[in-house]
Amino acid sequence: MQGEQALAGRSVLAGGTGGWQWFTQLTTNHGPCRLMADTTVNQGLQLEGDMHGLSNHSRVRAPDDARDPAAPGAPDTQRRSWSLLVLLSVAQFMVILDATIVNVALPSIARSLSFGAGGLQWVVTAYVLASGGLVLLGGRAADLVGRRRIFLVGLAVFTAASLASGLAPTAAALIAARAGQGLGAALLTPAALSILTTSYAGAQRAAALGVWGAMGGAGAAAGVMAGGMLTSWLGWRSVFLVNVPVGLAAGLLALHMVPRSGSASRFGRGLDLPGAALAVAGVVTVVYAFAGTPAHGWASARTLLLFALAVVLLTVFAAVERRTENPLVPAQIWRTRSLVVGVLVMLGATGILVGTFFLNSLYLQGAQGSSALRVGLEFLPLALVIGAGAHLASRLLPRAGSRALIVAGLVLMGGGALLLTTVSARSGYLTGLLPGLLVIGAGTGLVLPAATITAMSDIAEEHAGLASGLMTTAHEIGAAVGVAVFSAVAVAVDGGIAAGYRHGFAVAAAIAAGLALIAAFAAPVVRPAAGLRVAVH
Repeated sequence: MQGEQALAGRSVLAGGTGGWQWFTQLTTNHGPCRLMADTTVNQGLQLEGDMHGLSNHSRVRAPDDARDPAAPGAPDTQRRSWSLLVLLSVAQFMVILDATIVNVALPSIARSLSFGAGGLQWVVTAYVLASGGLVLLGGRAADLVGRRRIFLVGLAVFTAASLASGLAPTAAALIAARAGQGLGAALLTPAALSILTTSYAGAQRAAALGVWGAMGGAGAAAGVMAGGMLTSWLGWRSVFLVNVPVGLAAGLLALHMVPRSGSASRFGRGLDLPGAALAVAGVVTVVYAFAGTPAHGWASARTLLLFALAVVLLTVFAAVERRTENPLVPAQIWRTRSLVVGVLVMLGATGILVGTFFLNSLYLQGAQGSSALRVGLEFLPLALVIGAGAHLASRLLPRAGSRALIVAGLVLMGGGALLLTTVSARSGYLTGLLPGLLVIGAGTGLVLPAATITAMSDIAEEHAGLASGLMTTAHEIGAAVGVAVFSAVAVAVDGGIAAGYRHGFAVAAAIAAGLALIAAFAAPVVRPAAGLRVAVH
């Protein structure tokens, strides 16, 4: 099949910031040699087994304990207690829970800390900017400094920042503490997954990775419900303080249960710290410029200067990456068309999805007077339909290919956004909001797995971890930019969120349409190998 690429794959739907993410195992078929790529949006990628790159046919021999855990007859050289898996899963559950639990609490936070127009989005944006902007650095630090050390540091930072968030006396203090939570998550998540994959072998590793993916989905769904219950019964501060006892207990247990890594280098050696700082500064400046547009205008000197500064920072980042010995993102990776398309689609689709959570949380509680608990329940159908769409995608991918599903999913997301532009103050939830939410959810379920498979389809094994990290970063940065853009559009209209809600989703529909056109012409067609389907659990 010229122009098409065949992959054997297995995807697991998992929860992420404001939405759903993917744990995808891709397998190339080159005789006895396979490339297993764990591409988790929010976690790093693991390479296992005797490998052939999808575009690089050089043979790499992996150690015995890194063989494909799902392969028939994979050896179990030693069995490890499942208690370590429970510990790592609890830590990751806490991180994913915190990414979604805050959405329902936003109106209560705004009232308590007197957030100004456009400022509330930073409660979400600060977290995803820090976690997405630094996750590549966190994964690299785990390799160089030691997985156990980085896991413990990340857990400590996340727990301390959760306490600071729960006790924050001002809006600025809460935003700073949320950025601290994002930093902790960027260190904790890749280190935890690395510990898991190096501690278990054979069938145990396969089972452990399945539990890891399931924990992601459970955390996202639980966050929607827990946010409503905790905010209604104990107040918004409890959504952060609940992490403190869990983090302390996990840290004490980790000191005794997490195995020590091998030799580790001094922190900072081999890490592209200047590149990471410039990348985060550039993206933060872009988001800050968007956030200030409601108050200052799109053509104001402040807005234009901030966008110009962002361009300068990102240009300097690109120059630093070309000259540094160990760049965070090597320039040649962007020559892979399938990866560029996959990253772009992930960025836009996540922005639309997280923007949908953000705007509807404010609209349901502000314009329609729903309680936090009720909003949590009203978001559940959206989460369930994303899962159903993902399951459908797993069955359609072998026949339809990834490009068709990406385009169809984006068309659905755009159509759902258009439905939400018809919502008015008199619209009820069942007839006004729910149809649009369900259509957006169905489209999201089709897009995410297809975009992930597309992105990883032509990546050589030496760049697979980097490509997975870029997809993770696209997911988190997409969430930050999506919230910033939709918030800026919605609150710029006189009348607040009730009047600006429709404008926000008009922008979402336009973005989805533009991405669908790009994907239709630029995305390659990737199909799982004939006779295999991508299973969703």
